[in-house]
Amino acid sequence: QVQLVESGGGLVQPGGSLRLSCAASGISVRSNAMGWYRQAPGKQRALVARITRGTSTNYADSVKGRFTISRDYAKNTVVLQMNSLKPEDTAVYYCNAETRGADYWGQGTQVTVSS
Repeated sequence: QVQLVESGGGLVQPGGSLRLSCAASGISVRSNAMGWYRQAPGKQRALVARITRGTSTNYADSVKGRFTISRDYAKNTVVLQMNSLKPEDTAVYYCNAETRGADYWGQGTQVTVSS
């Protein structure tokens, strides 16, 4: 059974940083493309960052230069390091795994950027 569990969300002031983690079980983060998406109130879920089964990454234009996606192979975890956060980054952040059989989603973690 595949399970993705996000953690690390919270309330942060503009300009601050947060580190989101997605702990995977039932799949290897090394062997699958992994991504982070976010959904703000009233908006559709959108891609934030993605890492392929290799090491290629792509980012939404709005987060380029501020966010970094990476894998922690020892912990079978995907990490999203978020720096220079802005109020418009406020959303629920979801972890995604693209396997050959199906896509899987975590339950989401709330990120709120506010002074």
